Amino acid sequence: MPKRPRPSLDVIRLRNAVFYAYHGVLSDEQSLGGKFEVDVDLSCNVSKAAKSDSLRQTVDYERVYDSIKTLVLGKKYFLIEALANTIAEGLLKKFKPLHEVVVRVRKPGAPVRGVIDYVEVEIRRARKR
Repeated sequence: MPKRPRPSLDVIRLRNAVFYAYHGVLSDEQSLGGKFEVDVDLSCNVSKAAKSDSLRQTVDYERVYDSIKTLVLGKKYFLIEALANTIAEGLLKKFKPLHEVVVRVRKPGAPVRGVIDYVEVEIRRARKR
């Protein structure tokens, strides 16, 4: 049986969504909290939306933002790796048109023995076929 051609994938990006949350290994991080920044790249086919100019034909990024916010604020994580994974899996589960997501979570001023702007984790998750 011949393979069906894969639909072209476009990308919707949300950049630098900022939340105050309580993630971290140290007890101060979990009690005092800090700023977390999230970027997402959403791979999906937007050709129908581009032609119809209809929000119903695409992934509503307002709903994506609300989902990210719920996931970031809903539970405390020790690791930003776990938080990024939760965001990626949550978005794939909630938004069926997504084929793949890339999630970056930044922790500005992370507590390390030195001066850095931030620590960032990037993960990529694809929908299982």
